[in-house]
Amino acid sequence: MKNFLIALALTMGLGSVAFGQRAGFDWLTESSDAQRSAWVRTDGKISPESMQRREPLTGFQYLWKMKLNNTASQLNSLHPPATLDRLIGYRGFRMLGFVAGSSNRIFTIDTDLGRMEWERQLKAAPATAPGTLSCPGGMTTGIIRPLMAAIPPAPGGPVGRGRNTPAKSAVGEPGQGGVTLANIRPAPAGPPPGATPPRPNPANPAGGQLGAGPFLIQALAGDGMFHSLHLSNGADYEPAVRFLPAGANASGFVLVDQVAYAATSGGCNGVANGLWALDLATKKVASWKGNVAGTVGAAFDGSGTVYVTTGGGGDNANSIVALEPKTLKVKASYSGGAEFTSSPVIFDHKGRTMVAASTKDGRIHVVDSGNPAVAAASSAAGSSNFAPGALSSWQDRDGTRWILAAVDGPLPAGFTAPEGGAASGSVVAWKLVERNGGVSLEAGWASRNLTSPLTPTIINGVVFAVSSGEHRTNARLSTAQRILRSGKAVVYALDGRTGKELWNSGATVKSFVHGGAISGGMGQIYLTTHDGTIYTFGFPMEH
Repeated sequence: MKNFLIALALTMGLGSVAFGQRAGFDWLTESSDAQRSAWVRTDGKISPESMQRREPLTGFQYLWKMKLNNTASQLNSLHPPATLDRLIGYRGFRMLGFVAGSSNRIFTIDTDLGRMEWERQLKAAPATAPGTLSCPGGMTTGIIRPLMAAIPPAPGGPVGRGRNTPAKSAVGEPGQGGVTLANIRPAPAGPPPGATPPRPNPANPAGGQLGAGPFLIQALAGDGMFHSLHLSNGADYEPAVRFLPAGANASGFVLVDQVAYAATSGGCNGVANGLWALDLATKKVASWKGNVAGTVGAAFDGSGTVYVTTGGGGDNANSIVALEPKTLKVKASYSGGAEFTSSPVIFDHKGRTMVAASTKDGRIHVVDSGNPAVAAASSAAGSSNFAPGALSSWQDRDGTRWILAAVDGPLPAGFTAPEGGAASGSVVAWKLVERNGGVSLEAGWASRNLTSPLTPTIINGVVFAVSSGEHRTNARLSTAQRILRSGKAVVYALDGRTGKELWNSGATVKSFVHGGAISGGMGQIYLTTHDGTIYTFGFPMEH
């Protein structure tokens, strides 16, 4: 008993920290995970049932907003936060959100309390040319946390209210003491001269030896430098290293199995379009040249194979391309017959790894990674224009696989407009069904009318669709004209199986959104707007 009390006192007094760094709970990168699913698999509070309850004090609602000290660059402003949802310190449970600002600034917020933890201005070289719509400059990707390529399993049972699973202590090795937010300190920049550098542990590829540990976050500054920082206070874990050429328009920043990846587009500052990889162990950079489609760059299957989609022009045009990790050598490709408009999304379907993406002719293509040259399923061509960006995918409790897309303009073939129509835009959902010994796509549901919808986010069976309010047009309008013609964003919560509206944010949001899917988890969602504000909606936390 005495030993137990001593152990308990050490744990509480030293402030042990617990992390839930598993994809499917935390939002770790753009579209949440390495597969780019935009799917938080389980949640202790958000569900189709709980979203229908209307308790004024305990129901899903607007919680708080915070104006951040960021200067927008063209339409580039704040990026959706990466999250750390299961932190246990000497002050109790903590929930942190890490927000990247276009002005190369990082904001870390206690998302439970709506309180700033710390801010940091990255030392980035100034831009050599003024920003444009296609080359805005500044930090163009969000903050990330390291993850592994393995595809997380689909949820298999009911999730109770409260936090998802018991936390696990991160008390240090014998003789090292406990870990707290206060006592985490920057590690040395590197080993002493002549020393053997540390090797990654194969059993723990996300270990903290090479700038990709559980106590770290990563940022890609506008000058192309890769930063690895302590999440406790933003201090450098090691000196920044060169990843991309300065002035590149980067997207899809992600760190998978100790390798960082990012896509470049627009030919900004003379930087070639393509995909880039930085091996953290060797600090070597590899690149693959191509017109990468979509807004979240590459997606990864369980083996680590890298998939990108391409538009027209150059080698591997209009294709889903499979690349080797680290080296980015081409392994295989699938031709879509038209330019791809979305990044790929990857998922497991009955033991088969599938890759899905949309093309400009209104199709969704689903490819079996075991035979990537042939489509496993394809939707009927339609007149719709898929919103440039990414798809989402999730699996319901009955095992049905859903693929969701944001659409600008008329609905795709096979969909019925809901009451009130959906002429301007909508979120649409397909079901992947077994048919004639194979699989095919079947139209599911379409949302209400949405203005310039974002990539939908799915949390525990609830689809969060955003009417961004942004004025999207092919006309040559200036940034100021686009801002003037944009409206205000509205968030809608929909039943993921039927599309039924469960909740909306009404007139709460005061600006428009330019960017990707909203992030969320642990009973909350986060929306960042062009005017530099982060909005949080969710179930009030018990204190």
